[in-house]
Amino acid sequence: MNYEETMKRMQELVELLKKAAYAYEQENRELMSNFEYDKLYDELLKLEEETGTVLAGSVTQKVGYEVASNLKKVTHPSRMLSLDKTKEIEKLKSFLGNQLGMLSWKLDGLTIVCTYEEGKLIQAVTRGNGEIGEDVTNNARTFLNLPLTISYKERLVIRGEAVITYSDFERINEKLEGDDKYKNPRNLCSGSVRQLNSEITAKRNVRLYVFAVVEGDETCNSKMEKMEWLKGLGFEIVEYKAVTQENIEEAVAYFGDEVKKRDFASDGLVLVYDDIAYSKSLGTTAKFPKDGIAFKWQDEISETQIIAIEWNTSRTGLINPVAIFEPVELEGTTVERASLHNLSIVEDLKIGIGDQVTVFKANMIIPQIAENLTQSGPIEPPHECHVCGAETVIKQDKTAKTVYCPNGNCPAQRQQAFVHYASRDAMNIEGLSEATVEKFLAKGFLVDFASLYHLSDYEEEIKAMEGFGQKSYDKLISAIERTREVNLHQFIYALGILQVGPMNAKLICKHFENDLEAIQKATPEELVTIEGVGPVIAREMHDYFQLPINVEMLERLTKEIKFKQVEKVETSALTLEGKTFVITGDVNHFANRKALSNKIEELGGKVTGSVSKKTDYLINNDNTSASSKNKKAKELEIPILTEEDFLQMIQE
Repeated sequence: MNYEETMKRMQELVELLKKAAYAYEQENRELMSNFEYDKLYDELLKLEEETGTVLAGSVTQKVGYEVASNLKKVTHPSRMLSLDKTKEIEKLKSFLGNQLGMLSWKLDGLTIVCTYEEGKLIQAVTRGNGEIGEDVTNNARTFLNLPLTISYKERLVIRGEAVITYSDFERINEKLEGDDKYKNPRNLCSGSVRQLNSEITAKRNVRLYVFAVVEGDETCNSKMEKMEWLKGLGFEIVEYKAVTQENIEEAVAYFGDEVKKRDFASDGLVLVYDDIAYSKSLGTTAKFPKDGIAFKWQDEISETQIIAIEWNTSRTGLINPVAIFEPVELEGTTVERASLHNLSIVEDLKIGIGDQVTVFKANMIIPQIAENLTQSGPIEPPHECHVCGAETVIKQDKTAKTVYCPNGNCPAQRQQAFVHYASRDAMNIEGLSEATVEKFLAKGFLVDFASLYHLSDYEEEIKAMEGFGQKSYDKLISAIERTREVNLHQFIYALGILQVGPMNAKLICKHFENDLEAIQKATPEELVTIEGVGPVIAREMHDYFQLPINVEMLERLTKEIKFKQVEKVETSALTLEGKTFVITGDVNHFANRKALSNKIEELGGKVTGSVSKKTDYLINNDNTSASSKNKKAKELEIPILTEEDFLQMIQE
C-alpha cells in the first residue's frame, strides 16, 4: 500500500475498533469476536509502528472509555493503566530477566477496586476509563465471596476481577429474552455489577477474585506474600504461580491445560514482578505500567467444512442457529459444532452448507467460527419451528436479527411460559417454582395454562412426589384458586406475549376499557395509537391473538377465570387525566417505582417507559444527572420533577 492507502486503512481500523471497544466496554455487547478484534488491533499497531503516526482515537493509545450511566462517578486516586500484551513465551522470559515473577489468570470479567476502612467495606468502584469509575458499593455487597468485614483495621485498597461462571451464565441467560440476552459471561457480569437495583445483582451469583493490593500492609515487599495475607483475611484470590525464566514455560502450559477445565472465562495470563519496591522504581509509559505484561492465549485455528445448520428452539422462543461441521481437533478436544448466536451472524458470515470455514475456541473454551473462506450463503432461516410447526417470525432487535417461534404453547417454551405465568407481576402463584413446573410437565400434569386449574385431578400423585405433602399441595392449589379472579392487565402480562410488560399491559387494558374481546380483535394500527405502545409491541399483540393455537387455549383458559371489575373513578378525582409520565432512578417517598406508577394511574395519568414528544413529565430525583432520559427530556423541553415536586403537584 502507498502512504495514502495506508492512512485510509488506519482510519478505517481506528473507527471500527473504537466502535467495537465502546460496544464491549460500555454497552455490554460485541460487534466482533475477540479473535477478530485482536487481529485488527495487531494490524493497526503494526501500521502505526511502520508509519510513526497514531491517529486520534486509536485504541492502541486509549485506556477505556468515558463512563455513561446513572451510577455515581468516582475519580480513582491513581490512574489505572492497561497492560502491554504478548502471545510469545520468549517475550515473557525476556520481561522477567533475573527477577522472580507472579503468573496468574487474566480473568475475563469486570475490574473492581474495593476500599476497606476500620475493617469494613466502604466503597467499590469499577475501573471505568481508568481515571473515573462508577460506584457499585451496594452491588458489591451482594457478591458471593466478598467479605464485608475483615480483621485488618487499617485502610486497605484492593483490586479484583468480578466474574460470573459459565454455568451461572447459561442458567441466567436462558431466562432472558431477545435484546435482554447476553453474548458471554463477561457482558452479563458487567451488566449485573452496574445494575441500579442491587437485588438483581444478588441473583446473578457474581464472584470477586482479588489480584492486587493497592494500599495496605506496607511492611511487606512481596506481591505473592500479600496475596497469601489477603487469603488469610477471607478474600478469594486469583490462582497464581511463582515463576522464573527457568520454569515459566511449564507454568504457562499448566494454566493452558487448566483453562479448559475451569468454569470461568480467562483470556490469558498476567505476569508481574514479585518485588514491590523494584516494581515501583520502574514507573510507567503513557499507557502501560512497566512492572507487568499480559499473555494472550494463542488461538489454535483449524479449517473445516460446514455439514449443516441446526435451528434449536429455546425456552424463550428464540431459535438459535448452530453450525455443524466436520470434526476437528482444537485445544486437545474434538469439536464439531459452534453456536452462530443469531440470524445476523449467519448473514454476515454468509454461511452456506459445504462452506470452508476456520474455527477456534474463544478463551480456549467456546468454539466459534473465525472466518468463512467460501461464503456461499447465507442459508435461508427456517419457516417453521421444528418443535411445534408454528410459522416462524424474524425480528430486528436493537443489535441483531433473530428468528422466533411465536407459539407460547410450543413444548420447547412451556416450562418458562408457566414460570412467567406464575410470577409476581403476572398471576402471582406462590409455590409454582421452575423445579415444580418441570416435574409437572414431565408427568403430563400440565399441557397449557388452562390445565393449571385441573391439577386437583392429580392430587394423590402430586402428594406422593418428593418435596410435596398435603400441606404443600393445599398451599399450591389455594394459590392457583386465588387467580380465578384477576385483573385483566395481570392476565395479559401473564400470557407472556413478547415485548409486552406490566406497564404496556395496563395501558392497553385501560385504552380498551378492560374488554378482552376488543383487545383480541385490535389491529396493529389501533394498538399503536396508544401512548407507550410502539409498532413492535402492537405487532406482537396482534400476532399473538391471531395464532389459532393461542385462540384455542384462550377459549379454555377464560372458562376457568373471570376478570375483576374496575371501579370507575370520579372525574373530579382524576387530577392527572391526560398527563403522561416517565419514571427513572431511585425513589424515596414511595416503596418503589411501581408504587409511584400506581399512584399516577390511580389519578388518571399514564406511565410509559421512554421519553418522547408525548411525555408531559419525567420524574427523576437526580434531575441534574447525565442519563439518557434526562438528556432527552431537556432536548424536548419536558419538565423534570423530583418526587417532592410530584407530591406538591398532586396536593395542589
